[in-house]
Amino acid sequence: MSIPIEDYAMIGDCHTAALVSKQGSIDWLCLPHFDSGACFAALLGSAENGHWSIAPSEPIRSVRRRYREGTLILETEFDTESGSVTVVDCMIPRNDAPELARLVVGTRGQVEMKLELLIRFDYGSVVPWVRQSDHGISAIAGPDMVSLRTQVPLRGENFKTFAEFTVAEGQKVPFDLAWYPSHKQEPAPLDVEEAIRETDNWWREWSGRCSYQGKWRDAVLRSLITLKGLTFLPTGGIVAAPTTSLPELLGGVRNWDYRFCWVRDATLTLHSLLNAGYLDEAREWREWLLRAVAGSPSELNILYGLHGERRLTELELPWLPGYEKSVPVRIGNAAYKQYQLDIFGEVVNTLFQAREAGLGPPEHSRNDVALAMLEFLETGWEQPDDGIWEMRGPRRHFVHSKMMAWVAVDRLVKSARQGRFDTEITRWKKLRDAIHEQVCREGFDADMNSFVQYYGGKHLDASLLMMPLVGFLPANDARVAGTVKAIETHLVDHGFVARYTQDPAVDGMPHGEGMFLACTFWLADNYVLQNRRQDAERMFERLLNIRNDVGLLSEEYDPVAKRLLGNFPQAFSHVGLVNTAFNLARGSSQSATGPTAGDE
Repeated sequence: MSIPIEDYAMIGDCHTAALVSKQGSIDWLCLPHFDSGACFAALLGSAENGHWSIAPSEPIRSVRRRYREGTLILETEFDTESGSVTVVDCMIPRNDAPELARLVVGTRGQVEMKLELLIRFDYGSVVPWVRQSDHGISAIAGPDMVSLRTQVPLRGENFKTFAEFTVAEGQKVPFDLAWYPSHKQEPAPLDVEEAIRETDNWWREWSGRCSYQGKWRDAVLRSLITLKGLTFLPTGGIVAAPTTSLPELLGGVRNWDYRFCWVRDATLTLHSLLNAGYLDEAREWREWLLRAVAGSPSELNILYGLHGERRLTELELPWLPGYEKSVPVRIGNAAYKQYQLDIFGEVVNTLFQAREAGLGPPEHSRNDVALAMLEFLETGWEQPDDGIWEMRGPRRHFVHSKMMAWVAVDRLVKSARQGRFDTEITRWKKLRDAIHEQVCREGFDADMNSFVQYYGGKHLDASLLMMPLVGFLPANDARVAGTVKAIETHLVDHGFVARYTQDPAVDGMPHGEGMFLACTFWLADNYVLQNRRQDAERMFERLLNIRNDVGLLSEEYDPVAKRLLGNFPQAFSHVGLVNTAFNLARGSSQSATGPTAGDE
């Protein structure tokens, strides 16, 4: 059986990230970037697919772990009968090559330790040529080279590397793993202790700028640090998760690659960064977004690569057996070819929110992007689409999609009124009113007293909870209240919210997924806006309680098995946590992320 998803912690350098288990094993690491091939892929298979473990060789009595306060430096403490030892893990903010530092520190008695290293490039499929060196080993295969530098004697056996060593109280044993292109020279070895101190200072300086000082500061700061760790520093993009193919149902087929940047996350991510005072990160995210979406609006992607790549070809990796036999394992994501109407609203609303927050004009003034999108939407909004959840069934007139088209037009009207666009306001107000009228007419089912997933349907969808959050209708509107009630009745299970009424005819997939955490945060946000403070706090605390021991959340949750599901850690879940904490701090208002319809 695989290690539970919640038993992992993330370390990273804002270029890539590794997952470290409670047992001291690094089971996932893509080098040099988030979307590169994995050299440790045991997460999606077995130890034979690549891992690096450091742990006591004697029986372990207990394991405790934590992040150093304000950092992404992990400390795992192992207790044995003979003593205690702490393994410190982190990735070093890079100048050039990615480097992973591990420091074994004796804290009590004397502990026998063991090291096992299997480097398997290209997602566990390529066994490298390993050579001994004066300071450790190097492993090469094609373009990839990895060196492990240590003073501990290493030995090779059956294409694996092993070591045994003893750590006494007060003793420190460093390890330094570096990746570099095989045609270049090996980077100089790290002074591991000094590198960890510098990394500690780097993170503490960053986290010290967090503006949230409320009741849930520790949880908010941990989520913000996680979001920073998921940032691709060279471009400002933020990946949805550092992993691929962690299943939404154990043994199921809903296994997707999330190592890309989704446009649909844009507004809420920007909102969380702005709320917390991270203006530089918000500005860089906006600039990434503008670069990525540049071009014809009719060719707008719903997701992009770290540098803004548009073609993200989806492939299956048959040699990997999958997490708990959940296959197929996929890299790339075919959803890039989908048409999702809602992303036009996400882009325009993100630009609007950035201006409202005083971020200043983009690096290259791009009002033309928003106007071009609006001109496309004049007819494009009437087309069926694939919806926010990337349905693989037939295109439909999804209510959330139409609502977000309204958001795009609404924000342009407001910007034009503020003198930020030189355009004919009457034209866009007419379009905005037409979309609003149609959604309220075709998207609301009087018998159900609720908005529905798509025109003419009877299914519910948790994305409808965004209506008051984006200002389409106020929270006290009877139709919004009816929708919240219907979602509470039919989509809530054990206090968590499912994304939608599952139907293979609609989503094109077999049944089976966990409760969606971002949607559960949205319901808490609706409670805030409806002045249901106790309900909001109760739901928020329930979400905090399912974080793992180091404060991380995945995409979904199984409330019966009490297991985290989906890719991990998930940016959208942590964005939801940050935004809900700020909404609770502010209390009820007209909307959480934008103005209300007709509020001019």
